[in-house]
This record gives sequence, structure tokens and C-alpha cells, in this order.
Amino acid sequence: MKSENLFMGIAIVIALAVVVFSSSLFTVNQWERALKFQFGEFSGEEIQPGINFKIPFVNTIEKYDIRIQTMDRPPERFITVDKEELLVDSFVKWRINDLQKYFKTVKFRANAENRLEQKINNSLKAQIARRNINDVVAGDRGEIMSVVQQAIDSEAAAIGVEVVDVRLKRVDLADQIQANVFERMRSERERIANEYRATGNEAAIEIRANADRTKVELVSEAEKKAQLTRGDADASATKIYADAFGADVEFYDFFRSLNAYKATFNSSGDLIILDPESDFFKHFNSATR
Repeated sequence: MKSENLFMGIAIVIALAVVVFSSSLFTVNQWERALKFQFGEFSGEEIQPGINFKIPFVNTIEKYDIRIQTMDRPPERFITVDKEELLVDSFVKWRINDLQKYFKTVKFRANAENRLEQKINNSLKAQIARRNINDVVAGDRGEIMSVVQQAIDSEAAAIGVEVVDVRLKRVDLADQIQANVFERMRSERERIANEYRATGNEAAIEIRANADRTKVELVSEAEKKAQLTRGDADASATKIYADAFGADVEFYDFFRSLNAYKATFNSSGDLIILDPESDFFKHFNSATR
């Protein structure tokens, strides 16, 4: 009976030793850092990755993720120098680089991001208030981010974190302003289109005028050439007639008379009253003798 009790006591002691030993071991992953507390008070000791020991019921461990975190901020409203309202959507990449300072100043991620967000809002407000819409959307966007990055670095260092990157994801106009901007853009495009139409109409009028002038010049030149050609042809014909008349006067006279008879008596109903002894009938008279 005594041996059984002894065996039971030894088993209990061993079990308690195993429980105490296992509860005194803990693991810190490679992407983590840990702080050790003694009776709830920070002991000042920062735990590196690996297997570590603690005193059960005396020490407690708080682990923190030191990987890059993303703070995706909701859109905020800002006013430009020309009193236009913008909705700015941005994000911040940050990580813990001084764990003890981080714990002493903010302790939790929500507190750290609230501090960073407030600093970012103040910096963006100051930068956007000095610029118009075009500068914020396109022209000075890189410069704005650079200034905000510098402003937030000091705040981040004060709470033991490092800001890796700050970016504007989207910059939108408020609904009413957006409608006004679209209306201005539409009016501008219509003005440009009207300018193009006016320029096109002016060019078309000039082209038609040039074409009409060219047409008149070509027709005039063609008529001039035609008249010259007809004149040359008439002169050639006259010369031919004159040469023919000179070669055989009687035959040429007879030939002209035949053409005159043919033209005069072209149909059976033609009638002409002349003296039979006239020159018109001289070839008829000579034929009857």
C-alpha cells in the first residue's frame, strides 16, 4: 500500500514537473519580436526569435509582428487652393523598428495607426490647400508624397516605427464638382469642335473658289486654243480652196455651181424664180447648147 502511494506521488511530481517545464518554454517566430513582463510590469527585456524560457506564473510574454503592415485609409475630404473639394484615398506601408519605444508610446497597432493617420491628414491638408486640382491630380503628386513622407517620418520615429511607403491611390472630385468639371470639359470640347468646323468651312470655301477659278481659266484657255485651231483650219481651208481654184478655174467654178444647185434644190418641193439667162443657170444653159 505504501509503495503504491509512493509511486502515485512520484507520478504526480513528474507530471507537475512536465507541466511546469512545458509552460516555461515558448517560441518566437522569425517575423516576430517579444517583450517579457514580470508580474505585469515590463522587465526591459526584448526576446529574439527562437525557443526561449520564462518563469511560469511570474513572467508573461507579448509578441509583436515586425513585418510590413498596410494601413489602408478611408477616403478623406480636402479643399484645394481654388476652393474645390477632393476625395483623397491613400495607403501607408509601415513596420516596427524599435519595439520597446513602440510599446512605451502606443502599445497597440490601432494606436500607432491613429497617430500616423492624424499626421498624414495634417500634411495632406497643408499640401493640397496650396495647390489646384490639376496640380494635385497630376502635376505635383510626386512632390506631395515626398513632403508627406518627410513629415510622417519624424512622427513614426517617435513611436518606434518606420514608414516604408506612402501613396495616393485615388483622387476624386466631389459629386457636384465632378459634374461641373465634366460640363466644363464638354463645353471646351464643343468649342474646339466648333473651331475645327469653322476652319474646315473656311478651307472648303477657299478650295471651291480655287477650283472655280481654275475651271474658268481652263475653259478660257481651251476656248482660246479652239478659236486658234478653228482659225488655222479656216485659213488652211481657204488656202486649199484658193490653190484648187487657181489650178483649174473652170472646173472649180463648175464644182461650186453643182454644190449650189444641190443646196438649192435639196427637195422636190423647192422652188426658185430666176432669169434663165442669169449666171446661176450658166452651166444649164451651156449644157443645152
